[in-house]
Amino acid sequence: MNFYLSYGKRMFDFAAALTGLLLTGWLILLAALVARVSTGLPGFFRHERVGQHGRRFRILKIRTMKTTFVSEKGVPTAEDLRSLTPAGRFLRRTKIDELPQLWNVLKGDMSLVGPRPDVPAYMDALEGDERIILNVKPGITGPATLKFRNEEEILTTKPDPVRYNDEVIWPEKVRINKQYVARCGFWYDLGIILKTVLTVLKLSKN
Repeated sequence: MNFYLSYGKRMFDFAAALTGLLLTGWLILLAALVARVSTGLPGFFRHERVGQHGRRFRILKIRTMKTTFVSEKGVPTAEDLRSLTPAGRFLRRTKIDELPQLWNVLKGDMSLVGPRPDVPAYMDALEGDERIILNVKPGITGPATLKFRNEEEILTTKPDPVRYNDEVIWPEKVRINKQYVARCGFWYDLGIILKTVLTVLKLSKN
């Protein structure tokens, strides 16, 4: 394993996450307060995900729905999206709801860039060379995240969202994430971060 994967990636993640939290801590707290008022539930939302080498951890987000229920496979339904608050829609569109994951990065649960951490129902089912995805820490963003940035909208147009996710989206994510592990490097990660920032800025204007 090269120096970047062994040491550099973690050092970069730690420095960037610490800087990010110092700069956006006020925004995270404000968003959590807005979420608390708009949903009537705690502003922060935690859910179990699968991390590097199959280790479980609890991902941290800003709550955006008036519900505490999360399906086993984490696939949103039309009913789930109807429980989104207006503030929640804004937080999701601008990705502010994802900012608390900088804390997961700082702790070492996640990386800035990598395969998105999924629920055990999917990650535990990886087989053979697919499990190479578990060799790296999951990320806040990544190539698959960018490709399926409108995943929720896609799924809610399907008569059977879970089946479509199982048969179309999930296999494609696995393929892309395997490629990411093979190509992972500093400049590649930096390019993904820049693409993510540009994508978020573009979506925020819509």
